[in-house]
Amino acid sequence: MSEPNLRARKQQRARDEIIEAAYALFGERGYPVVTVADIADRAEVGRTTFFRYFGDKQEVVFANEQDWLDDVTRRYRDASAGRAPTLAQALGSLRAVAEAVCASATRDPRRYRVREQLIADNPELTDRAARKHRRFAELLTASLREQGADPQTAVLAPQITLACFNAGHQIAGADPRKLWPSVAAAFDALDIA
Repeated sequence: MSEPNLRARKQQRARDEIIEAAYALFGERGYPVVTVADIADRAEVGRTTFFRYFGDKQEVVFANEQDWLDDVTRRYRDASAGRAPTLAQALGSLRAVAEAVCASATRDPRRYRVREQLIADNPELTDRAARKHRRFAELLTASLREQGADPQTAVLAPQITLACFNAGHQIAGADPRKLWPSVAAAFDALDIA
């Protein structure tokens, strides 16, 4: 094994242990009372190591956010490159993106439930989740504009997608098994995607 690969694996392992420790503590004690020191102690790392990976405990809750945003945006661009989509075409593509987001979010059902409860119970996390959703819509709007979609399609398709996701999310509650079926049902109700 080469040294860079070993180092990368060790870094990923440390990051994963911090995330696991944080979620365990949040589940046991609640988000507000858990400190960075508590998380570092549970993960058996120093505070310096914690801050190498995360700026604060809020970032741990949304640990993989940027990775999956980048992945979903890339997948959308790859799948729909070379054509200026109509609204119906854009919504069809974005439905597939929403399905990928739901699959990624619910990959670990236990963590999904804890995360959903944390967001529901803590206004600063609720705000962060709302900002994440807005950022997601902005990235998709930019992608549609790059493809040559008309201005209305470029803005409307991501907003409709976000509305379908939010409606399905609300209907599903904290049940990861219901998230994608509820989001899909919201798209189906549009009768255009």
